Amino acid sequence: MRILIWSQYFWPENFRINEIVQQLSLQGNALTVLTSKPNYPEGAIYPGYKAWGIDRESYSDAEVIRIPIIPRRKGSKLDLILNYLSFILSGYIFAPFALKNRKYSVVFVYAPSPLLQALPAIFIAWLKGAKLVIWVQDLWPDALEATGFVKNKWVLKAAGVVVKFIYKHADSILIPSEAFRPSIEPFVSDKNSIIYLPNPADDLTVMKETTPKATKIAQDISKYFSLIYAGNIGHAQSVETIIQAANLLISYPEIKFYLVGSGNRAKTISTMIEDQKLENVVMVGQFPYSDMGAIFAVSSGLILSLKNYDSLSKTIPSKLQSYLSAGKPIIGSLNGEGKRLISEIRTGFSSPAEDPKSLADQVLKLYTLKPQEREKMGKNGREHYECFYSVPIITKCLEKYLKFKDPTL
Repeated sequence: MRILIWSQYFWPENFRINEIVQQLSLQGNALTVLTSKPNYPEGAIYPGYKAWGIDRESYSDAEVIRIPIIPRRKGSKLDLILNYLSFILSGYIFAPFALKNRKYSVVFVYAPSPLLQALPAIFIAWLKGAKLVIWVQDLWPDALEATGFVKNKWVLKAAGVVVKFIYKHADSILIPSEAFRPSIEPFVSDKNSIIYLPNPADDLTVMKETTPKATKIAQDISKYFSLIYAGNIGHAQSVETIIQAANLLISYPEIKFYLVGSGNRAKTISTMIEDQKLENVVMVGQFPYSDMGAIFAVSSGLILSLKNYDSLSKTIPSKLQSYLSAGKPIIGSLNGEGKRLISEIRTGFSSPAEDPKSLADQVLKLYTLKPQEREKMGKNGREHYECFYSVPIITKCLEKYLKFKDPTL
C-alpha cells in the first residue's frame, strides 16, 4: 500500500507511531510520514532541525517530510495553542506543495491531542482521492476539559462542532478502548466505521543498552522497594496523588518512589517534594526510551495515576501497555478501563483516582506480598502484553484496517 501517515509527533520524539512505521515498512508498504519539527516535550526544536522550512529525511525506509511549526516553548496555554494551530496551518499551506505528484491509497492520522491536527489531513485525503483513517488517542472535546486546558463551555462546544466535522469525513475511526465508542457513535453515520485497536508497546525486556546516567540510577533503585512512575508529568496524570501517598508512607524508609520524565507540572511536583521534605521521592528527569528497560528491570513495581475525569476513565493509558511488557507488578491510581484491565489480568492493585490514602494502602499491600506472588503478577501482565499489545500484532491488525481498494494502482 501507498500510505501517507499524518502525525504532529514523530521520531525522534517518543511516540507509538514510530514503531508502527517501522513495522508497516517491514511489511512492504510504501510510506510517507508528514509531521512537524521535533520539539516535544521540552518545547525547543531539537538540534539539527529548524522551525522554518520543509525538511526531508528517512526513517526505516519511510520518507519523512517535516513542515514548519511554532515550538511548544514552556508549555503555557498560549504557547500550546500557537503550536497546535501552526501545525494545522502548515498542513493546509505547505503539505500540498510538499506532497505534490505523490499518490496514496490511504491517509492515516495518528491523533493524540490535539485531534484538530486531522483537519488538513481531510483536505489532503480529498486532494489525493485517498481514504481517511483516524486513530483517535484522546476523546475530544472531553480531553480539553480533563487536562484543564479549556474550561469555557462555549469554547468546548465549538470544539465539539469541529470534532463532529472530523469524524464525519473519516472512512474509519480506530479507538484504543471500547469505552470510547459511545462518545464517538453520535458523530458518525456508520457505527461500523468505528473499530477497536489498542495501542501497542515496545518490548522493554529486550532493551539492554543503557546510558551511564541510567546505569547509576538503576543501581540506586535496586537498593529499595522501589515504585517507578514513568512518563509525562502533566495535569491529567495527577502525579500529586503519588506525592501525597508517599507522604503517608514516610515511616517506611525502605519504600521509595522514583519519578522518571518531565512535563509542565514537573516544577510544581518538585516544589511539593521539597516543601514536604519527602526523602522517599526522587525526581530523576527525562531518560531516552531505550534506557527504560534497564530502569524498570530493577524496580519492585510500576505506578501510574490519572485525574478523576470521566473522559480519562474511558481510556487505557499507553504507559500501561509499556508497563505490562516490563513484566513487573503494577499499581494504578485511576478509574475505568485502566483499573479494570489491571484487575482483570491480575497484574497488580488499583485504587480510585485522586485517592492518596487508598493508593498508599495498595503500595503496602504489594510490599507485604511474598516475592513469588509479585513475580506472578508481573508474569501475568507480560503474558497479556505478548498476546494483545506487541507492536507486530497490532501493526498486522492496523494494516488490515487500512486496506481499501487502491485508487493509485
